[in-house]
Amino acid sequence: MTVEHNPLIPAAYDVVWSVVALLIIVLTIVALVTLSRLAKRLTSAQALVWTLVVLFVPLVGPSVWLSIGRRAVPAHPV
Repeated sequence: MTVEHNPLIPAAYDVVWSVVALLIIVLTIVALVTLSRLAKRLTSAQALVWTLVVLFVPLVGPSVWLSIGRRAVPAHPV
């Protein structure tokens, strides 16, 4: 007897990878929104570098911005 798999029901790893991908997308969007709100307090070079880091380093970039980058932004506009 063999177990037949229903092609309409995704395997567990498909569900896990889909959730991970969705979380990374949401984290990136949240990081970009907070970066755009604080962009007035950054120089244009700093804003560009942070944007590139958030976009091109998928999990680490948004995490670093949300944990360290926001706190490093000066309170008053430059």
